[in-house]
Amino acid sequence: MSAPRFASSAERDEHYMGLALAEAARAVGRTSPNPMVGCVIVRDGEVVGRGHHERAGSAHAEVAALREAGDRARGAELFVNLEPCSHHGRTPPCAEAVVKAGLRRVVAGMIDPDPRVSGRGMRRLVEAGIETRTGVLEDACRELNKAFITHVTRQRPYVTLKLAASLDGRIATRTGDSKWITGPESRQRVHVLRDEVDAIVVGSGTLRADNPRLTTRLEGAERPGRSPHRYVLDPTLRLDPALLVFDTRTAPVTVLHGPGVSDERAAALRARGVELIESSTDADGRISPRSLLEAVRAHEQLHLLVEGGGEFAASFLEAGCVDRLLLFLAPVVIGGRDAVPVVGGAGAALVAEATRGAVRAVERTGEDVLMDIRLQPAPSHEPAPTP
Repeated sequence: MSAPRFASSAERDEHYMGLALAEAARAVGRTSPNPMVGCVIVRDGEVVGRGHHERAGSAHAEVAALREAGDRARGAELFVNLEPCSHHGRTPPCAEAVVKAGLRRVVAGMIDPDPRVSGRGMRRLVEAGIETRTGVLEDACRELNKAFITHVTRQRPYVTLKLAASLDGRIATRTGDSKWITGPESRQRVHVLRDEVDAIVVGSGTLRADNPRLTTRLEGAERPGRSPHRYVLDPTLRLDPALLVFDTRTAPVTVLHGPGVSDERAAALRARGVELIESSTDADGRISPRSLLEAVRAHEQLHLLVEGGGEFAASFLEAGCVDRLLLFLAPVVIGGRDAVPVVGGAGAALVAEATRGAVRAVERTGEDVLMDIRLQPAPSHEPAPTP
């Protein structure tokens, strides 16, 4: 097979970086607390090695690709979506492995935001006489690892809020009926999303009303689905321990509760394998979203999916900790002043105070439309960085 032809060296670098990104994406939802990294090694226009980081503790992408390339790596080029690490973690530093392999050139999509690396890996390569380039397809590289970047720079998980509503912004009729507003394709898309995140949380109202499992059920998928770690906010520990969500055989479950709860109810949950974390509550007896984010971070999970009703969604939006909004809109008009809105809470007093975002993508899911929106929380909502 002849080597591909390119109009410029920049186009060539972008092509092979695209292959590295595709490798990295093979492990979406599987690498926390590490980033998703893919690598390809090219010699004389031929890809002689490929690899990706499969999970924390496994070989890094560069090492996997070097193993496949073998002796053909000497004098070759390496393309990786994230700067090779330069520190000892669960595995040895990749930069040293690259130097030892004798590569002549390394192209990295972006510099690692982790302060333990942050340019040190590339500097080590330069010191070894290796030609380097960074910033190739950087926007795509940052998008792929947005959860890792948030984890490192904001000391909290990346938060995706999933909402599904009628065209007039309702999630239930005036009688409370809500099944089904969106179609089966949208519901299956949510299961794909659950497979890609580390953790999921819904409000206690949804659990009482619908008794969901919150597991991942994929149909015809190329890889087995994985159910995320499930979190429940239950300040007074009143939820029935027999609810389906508390079945820990599929995935772990953590309940955040307030002080002074029933020892009997706590014992029943622990008997099912549920982890309990006592948290402070506000004047209204609620557990703050920030307490949940601290628990998720403590479990070294990078990406949290928020599902649930309008009041629960409002609590996360009002806390300013939602990064991404996935809004499924169904071609249905429910109507009625007493129908349930997609977002509750007090709401903004002025339009100028409303939460705003930018639409990144719009796609069809069956008869519905899915909008991918990135929100920009006010700087005052962000917690102060911790050491």
